[in-house]
Amino acid sequence: LGGPLTFLPQLRASFDHALKIQGICPENSLYYVALGAAYCSAEEVDLGKALENVRKYGCTGSFLSIPPLFTSRAEYDEFRRRHAQCKAPRGDIASYRGGAFLGIDAGSTTVKAVLIGKKGEILSSIYRSNSGNPVPIFRDYLLDLYRRYPGISIEGSAVTGYGEELLKNAFNVDFGIVETVAHFTAAKRFRPDVDFVIDIGGQDMKCFKIRNGAIDNIFLNEACSSGCGSFLQTFASTLGYGIAEFARMGLFAKHPVDLGSRCTVFMNSQVKQAQKDGATTEDISAGLSVSVVKNAIYKVIRVPDAKALGRNIVVQGGTFLNDAVLRVFEKEMGVEVTRPDIAGLMGAYGAAVYAMKKSTGKSAIIGEKELENFRHEVRVTTCGMCSNHCRLTVNMFGGNRRFIGGNRCEKPVTKRSGKSELDMYAYKLKLLRSYRPKAGPRGKIGIPMGLNMYELLPFWHTFFTRLGFEVVVSPLSTRELYIRGQSTIPSDTVCFPAKLMHGHVQALVDAGIRTIFYPCMSYTPNEHLGDNHYNCPVVAYYPEVIGANMRCLKDCNFIHGYVGLHRRHDFPRKMCAILQKSFPDITPAQVRAAAKAAYAEYAAFLHRNRSKGDEMIAEARRRHMPIIVLSGRPYHLDPEINHGIDKLITALGAAVISEDVLSPKMRRFPTHVLNQWTYQARLYAAAKYICDKPDMNLVQLVSFGCGIDAITTDEVRRILEESGKIYTEVKIDEITNLGAVKIRLRSLFAALEK
Repeated sequence: LGGPLTFLPQLRASFDHALKIQGICPENSLYYVALGAAYCSAEEVDLGKALENVRKYGCTGSFLSIPPLFTSRAEYDEFRRRHAQCKAPRGDIASYRGGAFLGIDAGSTTVKAVLIGKKGEILSSIYRSNSGNPVPIFRDYLLDLYRRYPGISIEGSAVTGYGEELLKNAFNVDFGIVETVAHFTAAKRFRPDVDFVIDIGGQDMKCFKIRNGAIDNIFLNEACSSGCGSFLQTFASTLGYGIAEFARMGLFAKHPVDLGSRCTVFMNSQVKQAQKDGATTEDISAGLSVSVVKNAIYKVIRVPDAKALGRNIVVQGGTFLNDAVLRVFEKEMGVEVTRPDIAGLMGAYGAAVYAMKKSTGKSAIIGEKELENFRHEVRVTTCGMCSNHCRLTVNMFGGNRRFIGGNRCEKPVTKRSGKSELDMYAYKLKLLRSYRPKAGPRGKIGIPMGLNMYELLPFWHTFFTRLGFEVVVSPLSTRELYIRGQSTIPSDTVCFPAKLMHGHVQALVDAGIRTIFYPCMSYTPNEHLGDNHYNCPVVAYYPEVIGANMRCLKDCNFIHGYVGLHRRHDFPRKMCAILQKSFPDITPAQVRAAAKAAYAEYAAFLHRNRSKGDEMIAEARRRHMPIIVLSGRPYHLDPEINHGIDKLITALGAAVISEDVLSPKMRRFPTHVLNQWTYQARLYAAAKYICDKPDMNLVQLVSFGCGIDAITTDEVRRILEESGKIYTEVKIDEITNLGAVKIRLRSLFAALEK
């Protein structure tokens, strides 16, 4: 029943397959609820009277509401008058002659372009939906400029936004500029003392603090695009209104619905409930505007007090052209903000100003004749130059120009290795992969390569090899490996690294391995950095989840007993008892000898890593390279988890060091949180260490869905910001779109240059 199952036969087939039944889709399946209500009618009712009762019920308003946005028309008129004063300078393009500068903002849902004169005045602009491809839209706009205004010569051009690299390569645009810098450049033209900028676009949100004339802290929505402009537009369309009309309806709502600041994806049910309780469309419109603002402040920026963000605020993005959203933002912040009349064009305007400042007098952007013969072809392929197997989008243009998108390193572009000698992530991964199987008399034993095995593989590989096993490690994670185990994941809320373990275990079973070792470990070896030395609950006990949910293990010997490497004195006794259940011939003496070798190899592994890290730091300083401490957990080495972020950083000219290189250099120090997890304690120690190191900055990798990271991110931020360091957080999960990641990293490097 219902729309989706009525109109999507593939969905019905999926249910039939999953439930192993043959369902039916009856006639009038869309109307069964209404039919049921009609059949349940106990008495006849006059239709006119029923409609009148519905109208009266709609006026009762039993829902939770908040104060109206405006109490009178006069208050709104004053609001409009105040914001109408912030206007960008304009020029007459018909009479303009000479050099001009072009800025383009290729956003997620729209393409914007601004042409300015030598005094910064706007001569021409466009704001259009990109329909998924900004290339033909910008091509038509540029060709129209050439044809209609031959007296104007473009002396500089710059592009920003998600489509920056695409348009830069397609049209030979002079400069590419990161979005945050473009928006800051534009904001300064309207408010030189700006200390906070917020831009809410169609599917993204960018906020950043300004300190001493430079970008100091950046907030982006990364894993989710809800709560942006497209959210309001979709809701308006659902209710049968255009976005402009829908926005106006909320301005004078008497009782705006209080939808709170929870994730906007879950607001459908709240809105439906409010409608049942008598909320008008006007009330819902106003309430949704409030939710967008609160989502930005309390979910994306995550501040307990909105007033801490700044007092000299510039708002940008097409969403702020919505007066309801702007009004809510001012009320929530408790300050009057600056909204330029070109709020939706600020990225393009900032790019144009940047081009004007950087211009050498002549632009390389393609001319009219080339545009007339312009061609754009797209093909999709898979890169086979490394184990990432990136899905590449190859854009081909005239004049032998092309642009490759979707790559995580420069191999597909340069045909050269993307490995950097100053990449600790690449070094550690190579070191781990050097532990290869060696035939043994006791047969094969499998180890799933995930979670804490990225830390402890040297120990367990040595331990079982010494006991006479051939240690088979599951292959590096891939999307295909994840899908192989996906159907056995019991909860979608667990972090992505844990989900991958199902694929690793399945890969071992599929390879014919009948003994798999994956122990439960409450503790890690004690590094004396915190109040305790626990593994996080997921890392510690996920073997129990695997054992309870993967039916393929029924025919296997799945060894997942509880062990602790921190208790070196009784580890052999405990481990011997676990192994003798499956291998009675193993003796305590053999286990003691294997354990001694394993502890020695583990110590040597840590020493090699830390020594190599120190070498990389020294070499980076010799070359005067910035050093990025890419901090996370051991399993963030997994290329399928980190999505090649280390390679993005090295491509920007920095050395990459991991947190475990620096944490041993610190002694235990007080924190504002309970510091009881070893891997997280390393984060705090690394953050503390770099506070007085001018050439070091930290980027924290956060697995979306990690509960402990809700604590660690705030503490790492506090440690860094108290010392004047920039905190950069990158959320990573199943999603491989690195657009927001690139913005963060490039913004960090731009801030460091300032």
